Amino acid sequence: MYKLLLCWRYLLTRYLALVCIVSVLLGVATLIVVNSVMAGFSTKLRDRLHGALSDIVVQSWDYTGFDDPTGKMEQIRDDPELNSRIEAMTPTVEIFAMLQFKIQGTPIVRAVRLIGIDPEGRARIGGFAENLGPANQEHPSFDLSPEALNRYMDLHPDMGQRSPPIRANDKLPPPDPPPSPPAVPMSAFVGYAIANVRNPKSTPQKPLPDICVLNPGEEAKLTTITDGEIKPVEYRYVVADYYHSEMSEQDSQYIFVPLKHLQLLRNMGDRATEIQIRLKNYDKDKELVTKRLQALFKVEGIQVNTWEDLQGPLLSAIGVERGILNVLLFMIVGVAGFGILAIFSMIVVEKTRDIGILKSLGASHWGILKIFLSYGLLLGLVGAGVGTILGVTITIYINQIEHGLALLTGQDIFPRTIYYFKEIPTDLQPLTLILINVGAVSIAVLFSILPALRAALLHPVRALRYE
Repeated sequence: MYKLLLCWRYLLTRYLALVCIVSVLLGVATLIVVNSVMAGFSTKLRDRLHGALSDIVVQSWDYTGFDDPTGKMEQIRDDPELNSRIEAMTPTVEIFAMLQFKIQGTPIVRAVRLIGIDPEGRARIGGFAENLGPANQEHPSFDLSPEALNRYMDLHPDMGQRSPPIRANDKLPPPDPPPSPPAVPMSAFVGYAIANVRNPKSTPQKPLPDICVLNPGEEAKLTTITDGEIKPVEYRYVVADYYHSEMSEQDSQYIFVPLKHLQLLRNMGDRATEIQIRLKNYDKDKELVTKRLQALFKVEGIQVNTWEDLQGPLLSAIGVERGILNVLLFMIVGVAGFGILAIFSMIVVEKTRDIGILKSLGASHWGILKIFLSYGLLLGLVGAGVGTILGVTITIYINQIEHGLALLTGQDIFPRTIYYFKEIPTDLQPLTLILINVGAVSIAVLFSILPALRAALLHPVRALRYE
């Protein structure tokens, strides 16, 4: 009992111990915040990358694609092992292109990735529809909305011819047959960052909406190359909707057009460059399905990859960065451990007389050792506990804190134009919290062992020699 009483007394009266507590507190809080932000960034990035791709991608080696994608999908369905594990498939054509449009009469040219899709099929193999406007999220279609169609007709008045006005007392002309609907060019889904730019007057104190430079219903010319012999071909597509994935790389490059039209434009016939496949259970079946598909198409110049294989370098870079940050930040807790070592050594020297009295009254070596180990454990628990509360609180309100700092300093702390997301992503993981707390408390106890041993091995006669 006396051990706990002494530990509690030392904690309340030794204000120098607050230095150790604050060091552990800051180290734990920093580790929690950084790990939560990195985990949130990694999780959300994986979701966004996976949303742009299916679970497994069957790809052609070159831009010309492969023959008969429908027949190849039937081959896959004919395999019982594959068919039982596959939920949906869709063919795709992907090629680089040049986009041209005008902003206030100034021509703009951008390199983009032109992707030919069946919108319903693409929606079945991933989160494609979620990145479109509300009207296209349930049943994605390249059809123009009434507003987009009206804008297109206003920009092209020659598409609909009007009859001359009728004056009073004129005879009515014979009734005309009902007019056929105007011929509207093919439409496209355009990446949000292509059609919208950040308002230069926008500040953290006064955020302003983005400026739209390419509205639904307006035309944009796309130039790409034909299949086989390389020749340029171009077509004017009408913007039907925006593709907004919150991934700057995709939103600034991707343009989706009807698959059949892109095949016709490039003179590809029914060829495709990819088959996107969605599995019923990705984690369980990805290896088996990948190997069977590789065996099925091994002689046809086709490669089979999971979405993680295609995005491997980026995902690996995030993992390495997170590991390095953990090592560097854990050094803060290590510094707190050396502080505990130094302060405990001072306490042992200062309390030599008290230790001698306790030993002369019958306290054992183990009892003295437990006093200082318990004191180190108590410092670690208090520091880790308060640090966890602080770290979790900062993580929960990190976007509000970032907004407040931006208003206070006038600087954009988390520039949305640089990073992928609109707000700082976080992911509090219970296992990470437990590991951080266990590590902090273990360091506090570990660095208190040496002073505790020194106090436990102190002889009572030598301790009281000068008393």
